[in-house]
Amino acid sequence: MGKPYDVIVVGARCAGSPMAMLLARAGYRVLLVDRATFPSDTVSTHVVHAPGVAALQGWGLLGRLEATGCPPLPKYSYDFGPFTISGSPRPTDGVSTAFCPRRTVLDKLLVDAAADAGVEVREGFAVDEVVYTDGAVTGIRGHGRKDASVTESASVVIGADGKNSVVAKAVRPDSYNETQPLAVWYYTYWSRLPTEGIEIRIRPGRGSVAAGTNDGLTLVAAGWPVAELTTNRGDLEGAYMRTLELAPPFAERVRGARREAKFVGTSVPSFFRKPYGLGWALVGDAGYTKDPVTALGISDAFLDAERCAHAIGQWLSGARPYDEAMADYQHSRDERALPLYGLTCDLAMLHPPAPEMQRLLAAVHGNQEAMDDFASMMIGTLPVPEFFAPSNVERLIAAADGRAAATESA
Repeated sequence: MGKPYDVIVVGARCAGSPMAMLLARAGYRVLLVDRATFPSDTVSTHVVHAPGVAALQGWGLLGRLEATGCPPLPKYSYDFGPFTISGSPRPTDGVSTAFCPRRTVLDKLLVDAAADAGVEVREGFAVDEVVYTDGAVTGIRGHGRKDASVTESASVVIGADGKNSVVAKAVRPDSYNETQPLAVWYYTYWSRLPTEGIEIRIRPGRGSVAAGTNDGLTLVAAGWPVAELTTNRGDLEGAYMRTLELAPPFAERVRGARREAKFVGTSVPSFFRKPYGLGWALVGDAGYTKDPVTALGISDAFLDAERCAHAIGQWLSGARPYDEAMADYQHSRDERALPLYGLTCDLAMLHPPAPEMQRLLAAVHGNQEAMDDFASMMIGTLPVPEFFAPSNVERLIAAADGRAAATESA
């Protein structure tokens, strides 16, 4: 066995590198491994909403992201066809702006920050096996691309390696709130296609998102029900462009732009996993995955890393028992995530809004405070239950009725 670490983190992208960095900054000896080398790309929703940007700011990394030239995105627009809701979200820790970085940029930034904090980083390292001793996880066995197999031990092994986590497959955690894939999303990058913040368009059975990213490019994603996956795969570009054509002004802008990359697609199940057990824990998509329609994955990974690192630190320092600290981690994760998870699953079905929802959305339209609140709710700076509370819904509809009455009398 190699010399023990306090923590081994498997997976070095948006959950793993921050997790490792935070624990190393707290004084713990951390090994971070990933089968990839960096910079490298991965399928992603790209967007870092304000809560995630606030985390970067708190870690002292926001300036590094800004220095890459990735444009700030302070505004969201949700185009439902008959009307568009445009707003800027409430700030969290003074931050209300989003960014949409390329993963080649963001992940490299995070890995470097972990190394700067004193984390031992092994890129190009494949985990072959999770090691157990007396029923508890005690380490990993794996190899570099040209190296012999090695075994490393630690007080705890963290799976931060995505929805198909090697760690999760080994420990077989309980899953709950599971949903099969609902939508399939394909994206590419365009030049000469400026956007005003983050533009979301929802139509019956279709959706699209556009946002500016690095190098003057714009990410544009299009989605449709997963039942159409096989049919549309035979004419991917046609299905993509037909989706954009449902919003003719935007489609016209795209026709004047230039596509700069191939199409990349994904369709994912949605689930929660119990995120801890004897000698192991899960963060990010390894513990909680949802459809990309709300682009919450990166921001949630950052917040998850903070919570889990805090809990692990409490245990390693002797401040709290492991099960107590980690149960609190799971509770705080689920308490914040579950309402947004439900909203995400509803949106991912790409169904027309129910009549009562149409009435509410129509009431929000044109009321700037309400539109800002809607954007806040969609990214997590306003709790979903607070926005949909009966008293708030009644207030918004009454205000809309009052505006309509005033217009008619005028």
